[in-house]
Amino acid sequence: MDSRSVKNKKAFLIAAPASGSGKTTIARGMMAMLALKGYHVQPFKCGPDYIDTKFHETVCGHPSINLDTFMTTPDHVRELFAHYGADADFCIVEGMMGLFDGYDRDCGSSAEIARILDIPVVLVVDAKSAAYSTAALLQGFLNFRKDVRFAGVIFNKVGSPKHVSILRQVCEDLGVPCLGCLLKDEELEQDSRYLGLDFSIIPQSFYLSQLLWKNLDREELLRQTVSTEETPGSHGGNPKFTPSKQRVLMAQNFESFSFFYRENVKRFSSVAFFDPEKDVPDFSGIDLLYLPGGYPEKHAEALTGNEACRKAIKDFVEQGGRVVAECGGMMYLCNNIMTDEGDYPMCGVLPYTITARQADRKLSLGYRRFELDGKEYRGHEFHYTQFYRGEGQDVRGEKMESAVQVFDAKGEPVDTPVLRYKNVLASYTHLYDISQFCV
Repeated sequence: MDSRSVKNKKAFLIAAPASGSGKTTIARGMMAMLALKGYHVQPFKCGPDYIDTKFHETVCGHPSINLDTFMTTPDHVRELFAHYGADADFCIVEGMMGLFDGYDRDCGSSAEIARILDIPVVLVVDAKSAAYSTAALLQGFLNFRKDVRFAGVIFNKVGSPKHVSILRQVCEDLGVPCLGCLLKDEELEQDSRYLGLDFSIIPQSFYLSQLLWKNLDREELLRQTVSTEETPGSHGGNPKFTPSKQRVLMAQNFESFSFFYRENVKRFSSVAFFDPEKDVPDFSGIDLLYLPGGYPEKHAEALTGNEACRKAIKDFVEQGGRVVAECGGMMYLCNNIMTDEGDYPMCGVLPYTITARQADRKLSLGYRRFELDGKEYRGHEFHYTQFYRGEGQDVRGEKMESAVQVFDAKGEPVDTPVLRYKNVLASYTHLYDISQFCV
């Protein structure tokens, strides 16, 4: 496969029967394989994830875009796909969780995204503990929904050449293309850290791309994928919103403040950046300070050390400055962050202590929505740090006072607080559209 063999844009979604099957590894490797061969690969990610997108951006050289039907709409998903993929040779969408796993049955699932975009699915199957029984699993996935098309199957963590032979026989019997088999390889194992995979170093991307180039049936993949020149409902135009004229100053650091949705930035006509670990922000002419999420607890010492930045932000707030702070950004606005290494002063805007100590870590996860000043906000929450209540007490403690009631995707109330102080909007929720707060 070379550049002459791709006459039209190709698009497909990489999914799996369940989390942990290796779809992130395969997706990243396939993106790297094609990008290293000179193709323009546009990455996308199903759902609200803001960590896997970092893998994609690293290997493709440009941002990965979230496609989500809880935080947005099907039309918006189509518009994003057409806009960002307009000049691409390949549009590769990485799925989330299992193929049909959504926030309500298969609503919001990878399968729904594939149906909306009318693109085929490449199913990544973890084959380490099964041989011909894999046929029953595949039979179910292939026939569960007739409106989901499959380009083929990639088997991961295969044990031996004999195992490969059995798995290929499975595909022959079911009439689905076997696009490749990857043998178990310790080089492809990825350690977990905090919210997910460690995206700061990706040493095996080149190795993985070479492995896929050798083991993937590339020509069959091209035959099974389709041109997206006529993606239903879209013609490559910009997503339908009017950019805000507000001037935004945004905190950005590779780990401390890096989790945000690309469309939040695109919605503003003017965005400047600063690094809270090193810079002192200039708020002249600024309408909004945006503090996105990240791992500030991993860089607490550096953030504490930049006292001038912390003071400038507090002064901006006290003088009536407008601020949106999400998750790590909210933590930075609090009095201090406690880690196993010590207690670190932060901006002191919000009168709370955040604990990131290992013993206090508790997972909070899920879609969130709330109404504020007559506007609906939607987003996603995913963190282990908590508000600290004192020694010997549950770190969650009593329900914190919230400016509004927050609900999950099914409309059930949750105890995630939305904090308001002067013109500050702060929460653990990563919001998809922060421009509403400026109107």
